[in-house]
Amino acid sequence: MPDAAVHIGSGKVRELYALDEDRLLLVASDRISTFDVVLPTDVPDKGRVLTGLSAFWFARTRDLCPNHLLGLGEDGRSMECRRLEMLPIECVVRGYLAGSGWKDYRETGAVCGHRLPAGLPESEQLPEPIFTPATKAHEGHDENITRDEAADLVGRERLDEVERTALALYRFAADRAAARGILIADTKLEFGLDGDGRLVLGDEVFTPDSSRFWPADRYRPGVPQPSFDKQFVRDYCEQLGWDKSPPGPELPPDVVAGTRARYVEAFERLTGIRFHAYVRDPGVVLA
Repeated sequence: MPDAAVHIGSGKVRELYALDEDRLLLVASDRISTFDVVLPTDVPDKGRVLTGLSAFWFARTRDLCPNHLLGLGEDGRSMECRRLEMLPIECVVRGYLAGSGWKDYRETGAVCGHRLPAGLPESEQLPEPIFTPATKAHEGHDENITRDEAADLVGRERLDEVERTALALYRFAADRAAARGILIADTKLEFGLDGDGRLVLGDEVFTPDSSRFWPADRYRPGVPQPSFDKQFVRDYCEQLGWDKSPPGPELPPDVVAGTRARYVEAFERLTGIRFHAYVRDPGVVLA
């Protein structure tokens, strides 16, 4: 940790430090949250997976959108980043019917204003990826909003740019991931503005915390899918009868080990890099 770093905030997973007026340090912990509650049990190396995968994608999507990454720390879990004025919306892209999108579709036949064909089963691939913005909730769940509501928050022209960029990023990552045996069912992106008002990709990108990853060889529409993300922990917590309010339950060793294995496998499949090689030299993901 640089001596000049000043702690300025904590998220569910990350610690945020100010380096100076232009730079921030984001440090990803091994904390895991489910149903918006941080659990008392850490998952070893989870923060390194999130940081390494984000850096991998940032390095490969610069031609589609500039991003905030300036450099990686030797610990493999910290990123030096540009300060941005973050937009007040979550930018969700969905390629398959899952999660809250599936719930909305069953109730209304649409997802965030996107009318979809009738009779689609759970986990079905959509005819085209769709952009479905959400509010940023400081506490509790993000709430899906319509495109008009998002435009009220960021402006119509800026929203058009965000939508084009988010869809382009999703298509790029989804194509690459599919070639590596992983389907990206949906993902959450965050954007900010730099000092010149340019759109910049920030936070994390295409990680098991921000995306729903499914193994392509086990994909079967009509049912929930196995995954490389937090679903393994969610499923365990669901079966406990926990009321989803703090404090969260402790995770047993087998759930911790299974979760770590899923995160590491996602990292290795998507990057083509052995995780131990990344731990030894985080810069390998930028090459």
